[in-house]
Amino acid sequence: MIIILDSKTLNPGDLSWEWLSKHGHCEIYDKTPDEKILERCPKSTQIIITNKAFIGKEIISQLPELKLIAVSATGVNSVDLKAAKEAAVQVCNIPNYGSPAVAQHTFALILELINQIGFFNAEVQKGVWKEKAEWCFYNGNIFELKGKTIGLIGFGNIARKVAKIALAFEMKVIAFHPRANLKFMKDVHFVPIDRLFEESDILSLHCPLKGSTREIINKDNLAKMKPSALLINTARGGLINEMDLKNALENQVIKAAALDVLSAEPPENKHPLLGLENCIITPHNAWGSYDSRKRLMDILEENIKAFFRGEAINLV
Repeated sequence: MIIILDSKTLNPGDLSWEWLSKHGHCEIYDKTPDEKILERCPKSTQIIITNKAFIGKEIISQLPELKLIAVSATGVNSVDLKAAKEAAVQVCNIPNYGSPAVAQHTFALILELINQIGFFNAEVQKGVWKEKAEWCFYNGNIFELKGKTIGLIGFGNIARKVAKIALAFEMKVIAFHPRANLKFMKDVHFVPIDRLFEESDILSLHCPLKGSTREIINKDNLAKMKPSALLINTARGGLINEMDLKNALENQVIKAAALDVLSAEPPENKHPLLGLENCIITPHNAWGSYDSRKRLMDILEENIKAFFRGEAINLV
């Protein structure tokens, strides 16, 4: 038996799960709260497909037929990997499916901060253009990307695509990565982390969340940045100390931020970054283009097929 615990994240209805029926009986749930996971996974469950529903030791220990946990994402924080290994349960994920979408969203955020399309459209709709009675109007805050420096923290698949787009805009690209010599790209210059903060006109985060990167954006590092700098985060919310960022934005330590991720999702009404004029927030949907989700579904299907062939792939 195959159980899908939170199908709606990947497939709100525009993709098909029909291929799964070829591999046995399948139960599909749009979303599963933690307290209902065991209730929805009978003891005959062989495969669990999950995105955010957490599969911990307690669940794994009560499913004697469980052989595979297929995570429909790249990150595997939703699985107790140690417990899975001890129970000889394989865990696979979906590598490198969303890089084009996230890189595109990164620049959508950058361009919104710079060109302020939403702001000017709202002004026109309110009649401001008509009131000015001039053939154009602007506020002096638009600038070109050409010649500006974008700094990338991390240099995996997404960051490399961001770098290529930046180079097409004739930007200078600098990056920090612990193993920069393994991530070489022409016209991308690797620099120490302090220099990255100091020199970046736009700082974009593309690193995993772990001990060394948690809250890497904090008051000390924000203080190293230019007052005109923009901060972009399409990686993980926990990379930012959100109160420190709020203070930096309110006190013009940096100019603005655009974020697709927060430390708690969805945020509470009193989240410190809500309501700030110089902070744009999108709802963790950078990855969610149709093309990206279709690519994810295709890789997930290959993961399941390979498992049944006895040739498991993309194992964590």
